[in-house]
Amino acid sequence: MTMLSRSIPLISLCLFVSFGISPKAAIAESSALDNSSALNNLSTEAAEQVTSVSTLSDVKPTDWAFQSLQSLVERYGCISGYPDTTFKGNRALTRYEFAAGLSACTDRINELIVSTKDSVKKEDLIPFRQLQNQFSAELSTLRSRVDGIEARQNTVEKSQFSTTTKLKGRIIVGLADNFGGASRNGQTDNSGLVLATRSQVNLVTSFTGRDEMYLRLQGTNFVNSGPSTNTAPANDVRIGFQSGSDVSNSIAMTLLRYKAPLSDRLRVAIATGANVGFEDMGVDIVNPLSSYADGAISRFGRFNPIYRISGDTGVGLAWDVSPKLSVQMAYLAGQANDPIAGKGLLNGNYGLLTQLAYKPSPSSTIALTYVNAYGDNGLGHGTGSLASNLSGRAVSSNSYGLESNWNITPRFQLGGWVGYTQARALTGAVRGDADIWNYAVTMGFPDLFGKGNLGGVLVGMQPKLMGTSALLSGLNDRTDRSTGYHVEVFQRFKFSDNLSITPGLIYATAPDHNTQNKPILSAILRTTLLF
Repeated sequence: MTMLSRSIPLISLCLFVSFGISPKAAIAESSALDNSSALNNLSTEAAEQVTSVSTLSDVKPTDWAFQSLQSLVERYGCISGYPDTTFKGNRALTRYEFAAGLSACTDRINELIVSTKDSVKKEDLIPFRQLQNQFSAELSTLRSRVDGIEARQNTVEKSQFSTTTKLKGRIIVGLADNFGGASRNGQTDNSGLVLATRSQVNLVTSFTGRDEMYLRLQGTNFVNSGPSTNTAPANDVRIGFQSGSDVSNSIAMTLLRYKAPLSDRLRVAIATGANVGFEDMGVDIVNPLSSYADGAISRFGRFNPIYRISGDTGVGLAWDVSPKLSVQMAYLAGQANDPIAGKGLLNGNYGLLTQLAYKPSPSSTIALTYVNAYGDNGLGHGTGSLASNLSGRAVSSNSYGLESNWNITPRFQLGGWVGYTQARALTGAVRGDADIWNYAVTMGFPDLFGKGNLGGVLVGMQPKLMGTSALLSGLNDRTDRSTGYHVEVFQRFKFSDNLSITPGLIYATAPDHNTQNKPILSAILRTTLLF
């Protein structure tokens, strides 16, 4: 009789011992178990073949089952370990997990029998046949489950979109109306109910596992929803998911970005597209309410408007000096695709940002921001008063920002910002210097009224022209007449991972920073769908 045939009963016994249970306890009938749960445990903790018992970090020579494990591992190759090199001999075992181990050992024994020249007596196989009969139902279930998984895997492989690219979609639907906003001519409400959409298809690709290429295709029909004041449509109640790109519902590429780590502490981003901003370039804008899809309702509520004084094509770098301090830089040109003189990547409109982001603790962040910019049609931040945008002339500017956020508790966040822009009008009938200020205080309430929800409150002053030089104080270029305040509240209700609905209100006390314009109340109902 061969060594194999003499050792088959030992292998049967060792199978029980290796799982850390007694033969009687394993073979005894147990109560019904959740088959899917047990099998899921097997799939999520996939085993790896062990060639030596010494590779199992939690098995010691002093353990009572050490010799049995050594025999199974080194003589028969009949035991597998977990990916973290442990055996977990003391963990609880279900009948289905035992059946899986039995199936694996049985297959291994059959291989050894086939490869052995000497015959094996039938009585030596009795223990294995008893085990197979005892666990026949479980073994059958395992085989059918494995067959089902293989079939589904084949289906997925045949119909998958790409091996390197993930396809993600998002649709935002907004129902909005404004009330008030009367100008000096006595109008009481010059805007109506609107239904606006913003639809996106995003392709996310990784070539190395650490890098990411992001391509966004977008269509929207959303124009500025603000009612007219005595000077212009009010930016004060401009909604956050309004796009600055084509509003004809035609598809356009609004973002193409590639991000990759240059080292463990240094990251680079290169991007272009109609809606690119500093927030897409690895810059921390320090506002957890910033998402236009499921965060703040208004454009102003997303982040400090000085981040909007930029272009749409360029490069960004982020350097983690330490776990607490990050240095972030980005350059975005506004006319990078135009080769004529005075435009292009380096000679046209641009925004150059440098930022220090400091984390005093894991729950808080403070950032100091500087933006140097040039624009041939004003500052272009699209918030606050018309005068604060300095539209219609070439403008060079230096902007300074202080942003912060503190997660005081898991369910309450307090943050805000202050922004100051020192601008100089370089062209136009009236030239000179201007000072523009804005600020906001934000409060976030994660999981308000349910897990995954988000409540938000924002109070602040949108960009206001607060001082000009004598040269710039002409008839159409004045300091804003008064001060208007921005008040915003919203509540996001998350119904699933793919659906959220956010009602919100925006209240502007003096639109365009002019008390001759009566207050505006804007009501919005935003629905976000992910697929």
